[in-house]
Amino acid sequence: MKSSNIGGQAVLEGVMMKNRDTYAVAVRKPDGEIEIKKDNYRSVTGKWSALTKIPFIRGVFNFVDSMVLGMSTLNWSAGFYEEEEEARERTEAEKKKAKKQEDLLMALTMVVSFVLAIGIFMVLPYFISDFLKKWVPSYTVRLILEGVVRIAIFVGYVAAISLMKDIRRLYQYHGAEHKCINCIEHGLPLTVENVRKSSKEHKRCGTSFMLFVMIVGIVLLFFVRVDSVVMRVIVRIALLPIIAGISYELIKWAGNSNNPIVCILSKPGLMLQHLTTKEPNDEMIQVGIASVEAVFDWKEYLRKNFGWQDGEETSDVSGSI
Repeated sequence: MKSSNIGGQAVLEGVMMKNRDTYAVAVRKPDGEIEIKKDNYRSVTGKWSALTKIPFIRGVFNFVDSMVLGMSTLNWSAGFYEEEEEARERTEAEKKKAKKQEDLLMALTMVVSFVLAIGIFMVLPYFISDFLKKWVPSYTVRLILEGVVRIAIFVGYVAAISLMKDIRRLYQYHGAEHKCINCIEHGLPLTVENVRKSSKEHKRCGTSFMLFVMIVGIVLLFFVRVDSVVMRVIVRIALLPIIAGISYELIKWAGNSNNPIVCILSKPGLMLQHLTTKEPNDEMIQVGIASVEAVFDWKEYLRKNFGWQDGEETSDVSGSI
């Protein structure tokens, strides 16, 4: 497998794909047509964009960038499903005001979501493990239990929301995103048929990244120990940028390597993706293909990396990771 270095995410009834600084969002509108938005993304680092290239530091900023772009494209896709009458009756001034309100709401949502994520997935597992101090005196064992609890909460959360109808449909588009990338990275022309038979799991997925974050966090805590409860909570929060930086390098390494050890390390994340990705239908695959083609020349990629020629039948190497 040869990494294409493109990535993306599922949005409401669509797929966003990003290649370097260019991204495209393809959405299946209520009338059945596919709408595509293509634009350049400017990093939150602004003139300090070189920070997104420095190993172990870039992971933090790339994570923030992915959150900002993700929320923005989700809001854009949701716009197609507001009441049509309401949209038509808005004046330009009202639309501008609504845009400012949406931007403010997006920023507020990101902050609240981040705080809740830290509380639920980082702080809560510590207090649960600390509650067991009477029965488990060893701090090392409690650290391991904390990691187990953290992963259990995360897996439980993912499994619970996957039962929701709207989330399940979003996970189908997530599957379409992965299958499109796997298709071309395994040397197959980007067609509905080839995408359909490709894998819906990918080593560079955000789900795998989050799992790495939890595992790396526990490993680092073995080396950073403090006595007070308050300091232990502070340390867990303060280590987040370092954890994110290391996890990003691991996920990037995994996505560019076929090393057997790397494949073994990637297995837990791929298994978890069985919950966060679902098999898409052909219409969803078409949306994923449209998004890829808006930002990535897959034909040139196949020519360069697989010796493919237009019209040539490429052998089925399957989409398995």
